[in-house]
Amino acid sequence: MQINRLFEIVYILINKKQVTANELANHFEVSKRTILRDIDTLATSGIPIYTTQGKGGGIFIQDNFVLNKTFISEKEQNQILFSLQSMSATGLIEADKVLGRLRSLFDNPSKEWIEVDFSRWGHSAKDNIKFEILKNAIINEFAVSFDYLNAYGETKGREVYPLKLSFKSKAWYLQSFCLTENDYRVFKFTRINNMVALDKSFDSNNYEIPKIEPPEDTSSVCFVAVKLLISPQAKFRIYDEFAESDITVNKDGSLTLRMAQGQWICDYILSYGTAVEVLEPQHIRDEILARIEKIKFKYLPKI
Repeated sequence: MQINRLFEIVYILINKKQVTANELANHFEVSKRTILRDIDTLATSGIPIYTTQGKGGGIFIQDNFVLNKTFISEKEQNQILFSLQSMSATGLIEADKVLGRLRSLFDNPSKEWIEVDFSRWGHSAKDNIKFEILKNAIINEFAVSFDYLNAYGETKGREVYPLKLSFKSKAWYLQSFCLTENDYRVFKFTRINNMVALDKSFDSNNYEIPKIEPPEDTSSVCFVAVKLLISPQAKFRIYDEFAESDITVNKDGSLTLRMAQGQWICDYILSYGTAVEVLEPQHIRDEILARIEKIKFKYLPKI
């Protein structure tokens, strides 16, 4: 979002010559403090921007300043446009105006090469509302509350300062400082419900962004080779969900997967229904058969 705002601030100043911090804050729907930080960033980058105090004061740019496109190579122009296009495609920032202006400035139409939809199939409206609330909360630095379903199936109300939204290993995560627990927490986006923006501001500079840790330390995890016979119609899932280095294609058409040991293996295999058969190792075949018997018992008529 910031690069979008910085370009547009320069564009506004070139055309209007002088504006106030409050005018820019209202235009971008951010705090005055955020605008002043942007001005410092531009000034540090060598843009001749100045501020004056008192009546008639404001923010202005040197009269003879021109954003000279000759300082930027065609390759660099494309990189700038493609980067803005990537951010615009996410739907979380409004870079379309800046894209149009830079295309005109560079005389470079560029290609629409990317489209991103954050929402899940069948949940687009709900997901997009959550993303919009988080976008505004992170940018404008205010708290949010929501209900969160943890890994134990328990739902608990949370109040957090949202710091960053990240995509990691096929899932979105909210990195935050949790006021409920008075500690840093990472929340999985799909488990967040009933999100509400709160009238409670914070300064993100006072908080660190917590890391998204792996579920467990893989250095101490034991792996097992599981040989599976999978129907062609279901084989695509393997390549969607496992790294190529963990898949071995055997001469008989079966696949051998390198899988971390744990109960999840049987859960995962059973999710394929009749589309998969475990060939090796025998103890996993036995466990699958035992689970099938338990499942079968649930569906037998009760006497």
